[in-house]
Amino acid sequence: MAFLLAALRVLLGGFFALTGAAKLSEQLSAAASQQTKALFEQFAEVFPLKVFGYQPDPMSYQVAVGWLELLAGLLLALGPPMLQEISNFLLIVLMMGAIFTLVSLKESLNTCIPAVVCLVLLMLLDVCHLVVQTKKVVRPRRKKTPSSVKEFSE
Repeated sequence: MAFLLAALRVLLGGFFALTGAAKLSEQLSAAASQQTKALFEQFAEVFPLKVFGYQPDPMSYQVAVGWLELLAGLLLALGPPMLQEISNFLLIVLMMGAIFTLVSLKESLNTCIPAVVCLVLLMLLDVCHLVVQTKKVVRPRRKKTPSSVKEFSE
């Protein structure tokens, strides 16, 4: 089970690191870069904190999401356990925001599926990690005292 969790963690971390790098790099393809910029212009219009009067610049929003995905993905895949947990939490929040954004834009279900799958896998990784941690907790055994041993032997 630990091997499967480690493999899932590395795969998810690698996926997020690559998607973050793609958001930061304009060298992949000009068409993909333009499409991503257009998407983030739409995403900025339905930004969750817009209710409180904050609307980010689309380019800054894209760069922030790209760096968050890149760094959290690398830490999820390669970091120490505490940073893996933090990066998993950050990616869960990011995927919840992505789903909120896609639903706010009234995108099709097919468009929402990748974000939902990533969210489910991140939450599965988190829950399984908690289960494995609780199994590792050793409960102290009660030692028999000599007086209780004598009572049973008589």
